Amino acid sequence: MNSETRRTTNSLPNSRLEAVAKLALGCPMLKIFAVLLTILVFHCSVDAADKIRIAIPNLAVQFITMPLAQKRGFLKEEGLEAEIIQMQSATAVMTALVSREIDYMVGIAAGVQPAITGLPIRIVACYVPAPFIVLMAQSRFKSVKELKGMTIAVSNFVGPPFFIGRMIAKQSGLDPDRDLKFLASGTPEARLTALSQGLASAAMLPVPWDSRATKMGFISLARAHELFIYPDVGLGASLNKIKERPEEIKHVIKAGIKANRYIRTNRDGTIQFMQEWLKIDRAIATATYDSLAKVFNEDGSLPEDGFRLLIEDLRKAAKVDREVAFSEVADLSILKEAQRELGIKVK
Repeated sequence: MNSETRRTTNSLPNSRLEAVAKLALGCPMLKIFAVLLTILVFHCSVDAADKIRIAIPNLAVQFITMPLAQKRGFLKEEGLEAEIIQMQSATAVMTALVSREIDYMVGIAAGVQPAITGLPIRIVACYVPAPFIVLMAQSRFKSVKELKGMTIAVSNFVGPPFFIGRMIAKQSGLDPDRDLKFLASGTPEARLTALSQGLASAAMLPVPWDSRATKMGFISLARAHELFIYPDVGLGASLNKIKERPEEIKHVIKAGIKANRYIRTNRDGTIQFMQEWLKIDRAIATATYDSLAKVFNEDGSLPEDGFRLLIEDLRKAAKVDREVAFSEVADLSILKEAQRELGIKVK
C-alpha cells in the first residue's frame, strides 16, 4: 500500500551494491543500471511505507478518536497514514486482525472477549473509559424500576449494551435475570426499530442515537457514562503487531491521545467534525459535545477497576471457569512509553 505509515529499509547489502558499482566501471549500460538501482534503493529506504488500517464498529460518537486523528492530521504528525474501515461484525474484525488484513481495532470488549478464549489480541490503550450508552424507553415509563417484566433491546448478549443494561438494572434494584428480558437486535438502528415497533419497551442506544429516539417521543432513563467506569473504546492489536511494530503502535497511541486532547479543548472544531462524520445537525452535535467531551481521557490510560469488571463479565459470558490475568488481555508497556514521550506522568 502506498502511504507514509512505516518506514522500511529495503536496500541491498552494501557488498552487493559495491559489486554492481565495480562492474559498472567497464560497462556503460551497467553503469546506467547501477545509478537507477541506487536511486531505487534510496527511494525505497526513505519513502516506502504501508498504510495502516483501523476498524471501527459503526458511526457513533464514542468512536471519533481515530477518525478525528486522521481528519485533523494527528496521525500524519506521527508519520502515519490511516484508512478507517467500518466493520460491524466483531468476528470479522478479529479474523482480519489476526490475519493482518487490518492493523488495529477500537472496541475494547470486542478485543477482550476473543483474548480470553486464547486469540493473540491485546488492548494497548483506552480513549473512552466510560460507555456512551443510554437506556431509552417508551414515554409511559418514568423510572428503570418500572421496566420490571419488560423487554430491553440490546446488540447481542456478549457486548457492552447488554452488560451495561444489566448493571443499570441492578443499581435500580432489579434482578436482570428474573425481572427483565433482553432482545438481541443488532445495530443501533435495529434496536431503535425494535423500540418503535413495540418489540421492546426500552433499548440500549449509543449517542447520538438517543437524540433520534428523543425526537421520536422516547425518553432517557439512565446514561451509563454518568454511572459507571467501564472501558469502552481504545486500541487493540495482535500479538504479532506488538512484537514486530512497537514503534508504530506507539505513534498510533500518541495520535489518539492528541485527538482526545483536541476533543476536550476545541469545542467548535469537534462539533464541526461530529456534524460531518456522524451526519447530524449542529444542535445535536452541540448537545452531544457538551454532554460527553470530558469523558474522553487525556492520556490513553486504561482504568484497572472498570477493566476488571469488563473482564469478569466477558469471562462469565464465555463460560470460562478460570481467572483471567490482566496480561492475557492487555499490554500497556507501549502506552507507558508514549505517555513518557508526551510528558505525561506514568502511573
